[in-house]
Amino acid sequence: MTSKPKSTLPWYREVSRTQWKSFFAAWIGYVLDGFDFVLITLVLTEISDEFGLSTVEAASLISGAFITRWLGGAVLGAMGDRFGRKASMVASILLYSVGTFVCGFAWDYTSMFTARLLIGMGMAGEYSASATYVLESWPARLRNRASGFLISGFSIGSVLAAEAYKWVVPSLGWRWMFYLGILPVIVALWVRRALPEAEEWSASVGEQKERPNPFRPLFATRTLATVNTALVVLGTITLFGVFTPIGADAVPLLSVLAGACLVALAVQLGGRKGWLLYLSLIVTVFVAFLYTWPIQALLPTYLKSDLGYSPDQVTNVLYFAGFGTAAGCVLAGFVGDWIGTRKAYAFTLIASLAFIFPVFATQDNLFLMGVLIFALQALSFGISGLLPRYIGGHFPTESRGSGLGFTYNVGALGGAVAPVLGAQLAEGKSLGTSLAVLTFAGTILVVLLVGFDVPARLNRVINPDAPRDHLAADGGSDESRTAPEPLAAAAVAGDTPAGRQPTAGGSGDRS
Repeated sequence: MTSKPKSTLPWYREVSRTQWKSFFAAWIGYVLDGFDFVLITLVLTEISDEFGLSTVEAASLISGAFITRWLGGAVLGAMGDRFGRKASMVASILLYSVGTFVCGFAWDYTSMFTARLLIGMGMAGEYSASATYVLESWPARLRNRASGFLISGFSIGSVLAAEAYKWVVPSLGWRWMFYLGILPVIVALWVRRALPEAEEWSASVGEQKERPNPFRPLFATRTLATVNTALVVLGTITLFGVFTPIGADAVPLLSVLAGACLVALAVQLGGRKGWLLYLSLIVTVFVAFLYTWPIQALLPTYLKSDLGYSPDQVTNVLYFAGFGTAAGCVLAGFVGDWIGTRKAYAFTLIASLAFIFPVFATQDNLFLMGVLIFALQALSFGISGLLPRYIGGHFPTESRGSGLGFTYNVGALGGAVAPVLGAQLAEGKSLGTSLAVLTFAGTILVVLLVGFDVPARLNRVINPDAPRDHLAADGGSDESRTAPEPLAAAAVAGDTPAGRQPTAGGSGDRS
């Protein structure tokens, strides 16, 4: 097998003007997504004081957006598979911007929590829609860069939110931070009018007479439709009980019920050959959120409550954290395209371990705190910029939106668990120690899961013909297989469950 000669052009010249425009639009969506989502972490103490919330209740407001993420990721991801990535992007931006705006009118804990549910659905769709849109628009050999550069927008949004917090809250109050959340609607309207559809989706799905229907396995018969509708309702209700004080006395039972509902849905969506892939990706993402979101969600609270930092000092530290994450995402893109997605993920996370405990051992030196948090976020949270590329490579174009949207956002429940777990652990020790322990342990687990390619290895146990990487450059490798054409065609028509079909794929990951 002969390999294609490498381009002599600088990498940025390989990306066309239209592809850069598409990327910029998706990146702006991520910036505003990050701005809207982290607002709650910045004003959590102000909301707690006004509503009289406990630490656990306040942390559950962060968790609220994660409760509906799995549903939003599945529905909006399937919408992207069937109607196009652009339509899913627009719907997602509208959902999270309206949800943020409504938060400004909250009058108590329950009303704020309800608005956060809407934000969660929109954010879930934004992640899967924007990621698949950019990945399917850029050249195959640059898709780690596309992934890392895109996710950097979320961190830039968090930095802008911190700057807005410094100027808006002291003079206008915390509610005005949420009123600003309506601004992304303008971006949604621009995206709807100005941008083309993702090239890969248009080529492989857009011209088909029959579009994919990822939910077909769930509603194939009247009995299945009834059972799975009940599972969706039960799963949502039990998650609500788990992450709010309402279910405080029955959290273990509710957690088991919620987990059983989500596992049952994942197994059906994955189908006979893909169910193990779905479950293993969910576990991987869950653990990834456990190591990133304790700091992401509770760092402002730690700085203000434990260290007594002023709002200006908190903002300065968040600058370091935000720019560190953004720089890490960009670096991850280059390293991923250089040595492969999995190697880049594992090696960078191993390097981050050296900075976890020093961050929380530093208290009075603001500059040293900033430098350490910059390094930690760049190496730890920044490498998560490769998650869309890593997860998306496991799915063919026909089911990538729903597959990525469902597995990532069910796994994202780890982000709901993380702040609540951190707050509960802090009741027996300092919040800083709790955050350090959770981050360290979660990082080790992700290194093992991604570094040893656990999801793909498990998938090949029951589906040995599965391509190694659907997003890799054309040409294939010894590790890639091609599926029979009838099976791939049936999947596009919706007759095969999403993730089940081993459609023709690209080359294996270089890692």
